[in-house]
Amino acid sequence: MYALGSQRKLFDIPEGVAYFNTASNAPQLNVSRARLLEAAGAKSRPWERQSSDFFAEAESIRGLAADLFGADSDAWAVIPAASYGLSAAARAIEPTLEPGDRILVMADEFPSNVLPWRRAAGQAGAVLTTVATPADGDWTAAILEEIRPGIRVVALAHCHWTNGALLDLTQISAACRRIGAVLVLDVTQSLGALPLDLAAIDPDFMVAAGYKWLLCPYGFGLMYVAPRWRDARPLEETWLARTGAEDFANLVNYSDVYRPGARRFDVGETCTATILPAAIAALEQLRAWGIARIAESLGTIAGRIAPELEARGFGVLPAMRRAPHMFGATLPGRDDGDFAASLRERGVFVSRRGQSIRFAPHLHVTEADLAQLVAALDRTGS
Repeated sequence: MYALGSQRKLFDIPEGVAYFNTASNAPQLNVSRARLLEAAGAKSRPWERQSSDFFAEAESIRGLAADLFGADSDAWAVIPAASYGLSAAARAIEPTLEPGDRILVMADEFPSNVLPWRRAAGQAGAVLTTVATPADGDWTAAILEEIRPGIRVVALAHCHWTNGALLDLTQISAACRRIGAVLVLDVTQSLGALPLDLAAIDPDFMVAAGYKWLLCPYGFGLMYVAPRWRDARPLEETWLARTGAEDFANLVNYSDVYRPGARRFDVGETCTATILPAAIAALEQLRAWGIARIAESLGTIAGRIAPELEARGFGVLPAMRRAPHMFGATLPGRDDGDFAASLRERGVFVSRRGQSIRFAPHLHVTEADLAQLVAALDRTGS
């Protein structure tokens, strides 16, 4: 069926459930669930937990992030949500803004990558500028046209969350560097499913929530911080991010020195004993599969779905304009808002986001799921 073959056995998805909604909330791997439950049980035995446990799992996460996505372990912070990471980035950048500076965002962007910039702009007297949705779906060209002197921050995604419209981040990054603009990325809808050349793109900050394409638990995320920003003020002052934090007996000797790298940007209580073991299991599975092979496999699945939709009159972005792993389709004629609900009644799970019905498969998808989707499309459209 596709490069990696169906991995349904690694998930707990009943027969008859055709789930194409990873972009909303990914199904949990069985191994992650087992580790989460084991860790939850361990809370009943707190005497078994050592002070070193407060740091070891977060360091494992950093190492896995470096292996999977690039840079080294010092580059990665453990965060609870994309909004946390983007707020931390905005707080770090805000003191560098001057009145009249412009902050560039995309139309219909997810709120997490708009609201922090609205606050930063208001505090600094900067201007939030929105790139209009391009009629031809070419977001890269539309954004490049807006990157000119006066732009101080460019806050984007790798693909648009509503319909998977793809951005060429390498071109955009080069344009940012030419004018000295800061590049902040929310890759929640791509990290783990779409290869990304971190060294070539060289973002200033990059964040991702973990519960979608990283297959991690809710409440976990990753944040990349470029070396040039690792001395910036973090969003909070967690004691776990200070030197000497491992020595619990001497915590009253307060340290003013942060641990190295991006660790200052970690959320407080980084050492969440339930979430981190489950996240480690998920990231280890992604590494075993390989991001390129995941993308190839998901592209094959999406490539099977898109023609079925087009044949039934749906509007779909051309393959060259959309991400391989997720895409949106616009309904022929009027959408009364019930289409996704009608599919759900037939055991097919998708989302409506903006004007698009969003299809976001993962490796649990089988031939039976695809057949169920096609049958549901025909019944819903009849």
